Amino acid sequence: MQIAATIAQARALFDVLPRPLGFVPTMGALHEGHLALVRRARAESAAVAASVFVNPLQFAPGEDLARYPRDPEGDRAKLAQAGIDVLFAPGVEAMYPSGFSTSVDTGRLAEVFEGAIRPAHFRGVATVVCALLNVVRPDALYLGQKDAQQTAVVRRMVRDLEIPTTVVIVPTQREADGLALSSRNAYLSAEEREAAPSLHHALQAVRLAMAGGRSKADAIAAGRARLHPLARLDYLDVVDADTFDPIDSLSPPAFVIGAARFGTTRLLDNLWIE
Repeated sequence: MQIAATIAQARALFDVLPRPLGFVPTMGALHEGHLALVRRARAESAAVAASVFVNPLQFAPGEDLARYPRDPEGDRAKLAQAGIDVLFAPGVEAMYPSGFSTSVDTGRLAEVFEGAIRPAHFRGVATVVCALLNVVRPDALYLGQKDAQQTAVVRRMVRDLEIPTTVVIVPTQREADGLALSSRNAYLSAEEREAAPSLHHALQAVRLAMAGGRSKADAIAAGRARLHPLARLDYLDVVDADTFDPIDSLSPPAFVIGAARFGTTRLLDNLWIE
């Protein structure tokens, strides 16, 4: 595995990789969910690149940028073992040099649910992914389904800006009790970790109730009833997979989505309706 820290180094390496080139962007602190993306890319690509970059643009003031988990040595070892050809690990100054002022706004899709709670988040995500795609120029971009609204934002950006890459969504990886893998799971106390799978159980209850013919309001109530008392729910809903507009039936493609706080840790999850 070769490592690039600057854009010039990265482009020199990417230019000579065989095609098709698969790309897995990450913020590090890698877990099995990230490695599932790498394995999928490895199976479908002649060469695979990954990035590790904790993107400050997607963190609002007071959010967890400073304490976001970082493990650069462990990340490098995991990616090398997984068969990555090139790791792009830039510093902030490489991605956002002095005078940087451009951002990518994906409209209403970035203003609801996660976008309403974290107003600058998706602008930061879209901006950094657009920049990374311009550096790496991959044939396929691999993203995890866990961050469903984020994948919708990126797909919209790729489509609207005519970026020549295919977006591949890989199913969410879970613990045995249903908890979606996330770097932020490391923040959970033992009690919070025991409570956290209830978010997944709430989503399942919504899907089961609606599939059984109950109204959306009744289904949401059934989902709320499955949440652990420690959970503080931000939202629980059924949405169109492309627009994230709320819908009243399980009309595919759709998601059952939810977000809740367990102590100071905020977790997201979803169920894909196909």
